[in-house]
Amino acid sequence: MDNNLPIQSKKMIIMSKQDPIIINTSELCKNYNGIEALKNLDLKVRRNSIYGFLGPNGAGKTTAIKLLLGLIKPTSGTGTIFNHDIIRESLKIRARVGYLPQDPRFYEEMSAREILRFTARFFFSGPKIEIKNRINEMIELVGITGKADRPIKGFSGGERQRLGIAQAMINYPDLLILDEPTASLDPLGRHMILELMEKLREFSTIFYSTHILDDVQRVSDTVAILNRGTMVAKGNVDKLLAGSEETIYLVKIKGNTEASLKNISDQPWITNIESEKKREQTSWQITVSDDNIAEEKLLRLILAEKNIRITDFRIKKYDLEEIFLQVVEAK
Repeated sequence: MDNNLPIQSKKMIIMSKQDPIIINTSELCKNYNGIEALKNLDLKVRRNSIYGFLGPNGAGKTTAIKLLLGLIKPTSGTGTIFNHDIIRESLKIRARVGYLPQDPRFYEEMSAREILRFTARFFFSGPKIEIKNRINEMIELVGITGKADRPIKGFSGGERQRLGIAQAMINYPDLLILDEPTASLDPLGRHMILELMEKLREFSTIFYSTHILDDVQRVSDTVAILNRGTMVAKGNVDKLLAGSEETIYLVKIKGNTEASLKNISDQPWITNIESEKKREQTSWQITVSDDNIAEEKLLRLILAEKNIRITDFRIKKYDLEEIFLQVVEAK
């Protein structure tokens, strides 16, 4: 890539050559002294997605990131980023990747602007005004304009993380890899970083590791759950939160429910009904095998009996914590 091109022109050339799948791994493994840190990792990360790599501490998330970046070699398996092999073509990959380690370190006496200028020199030798504009753009994007010229030693944890993201984004990366970007932050700091990640997806694909369930549920399109080095679940976040291929309706009713219960129990598309009564209210969990029929008929069947009142009728949505505990404990 010609580093004398204007920075924005380079980005347009890079984007035009991208494949829809940014990260693609097959049975990627890493052993340390006979201990399997990562087992048969299969990933497919699509362009401009936010991919959450979720797992408890020690699950193998950082090991996977080091393999993707070419910092360590796999014991077996293969992987590509931008269709470049992660072992043989690591330098080509790194030129197009921004990386934020779990605990970013900076020269404390330097300012944020100086850090970004120092980093930019590794990537660009074009017009100084282009580099200056890019630095200003990043400072504004991550929200540290008021502190850009102050020594970093006075930065809070959240400000350091935002500076780290600005540093990772300085080269217009097509892929942004973040290792536990919100792990050490207070709720306000986490909120600001997650908002920033949502903004950055316009420019880059974001692959980030975390053990914080709320973060994944808030910003991710796709999630992979890692436990003890093994991927135990992956998929679209909404589908994972559905919890099952079968849909469950939650219904709360006041009144005599016997006739309504018989009406719905006879339907072949209703596979299970769990009933619980507390005082004057009955709660049902109704599992259906056909969403379309249920959407059309279930409420009508229940309301066929006039002496009842429905106080709640909705499809059950799982919390990501429930899914996480289910798949982790199952392994």
